[in-house]
Amino acid sequence: MDFATFVRSLQALRGYFPAIAAAGSARSEFAVLQALGIAAERDMLAATAGVNTHRGAIFNLGLLCAAAGTLQAAGQALTPEALCSTVADCWGAAILAVLPPAAEPASHGLVVARRYGAGGARREAAAGFPAAREIGLPAYRATLAATGDAGLAEVQALFALIAGLEDTNLLWRGGPVGLAEARALAAGFLDAGGVLADDWRQRATEIDRIFVARRLSPGGSADLLGVTLFLAGFAEA
Repeated sequence: MDFATFVRSLQALRGYFPAIAAAGSARSEFAVLQALGIAAERDMLAATAGVNTHRGAIFNLGLLCAAAGTLQAAGQALTPEALCSTVADCWGAAILAVLPPAAEPASHGLVVARRYGAGGARREAAAGFPAAREIGLPAYRATLAATGDAGLAEVQALFALIAGLEDTNLLWRGGPVGLAEARALAAGFLDAGGVLADDWRQRATEIDRIFVARRLSPGGSADLLGVTLFLAGFAEA
């Protein structure tokens, strides 16, 4: 995975988000959205030679784009709360009901959800992205208001999500011990002032070094940071 694969993936997905927003405008069933997502994932993997660059965005942001289409078609305001509630109300039950085909291996998230009883991406989406709404977005907005720096706000929101989320990617990589360690490191970073501390970059770099050494990758938190930033583009009611 590198910058070139990300660019190729983005180019391959250019038509997907308008298409799934249009499906939302038509109040399509989840099966229609799922088919669009599967096709988009196929396009992504073809463009990147099999590298997963945007699977989380295809799922999470695809659902939110569909919700935006639904709200716009109904003449309703696009707010973070309305977008997330629409995902939960329109497709939440179907998201939880759908299982991968028997011929396909279960995703890492599904494996650890079964092994540890963790929620995972599907449960987070089905509930209307509570971690993004209640953890990521408040951290992002508070830091942006305090600093005026969107980059700092993004870092703060990511650490808040790592500290507060039962990240199934961390569970996959490190088990309960690895998850607990990652959450404790992120919480310690925030308790020390987060990005408002003078030495925040040094602290963040050290945590990154530890994550790399332990092979801990907070992929679920990163996916929900994407959701957080998407929602941050819409005003509250």
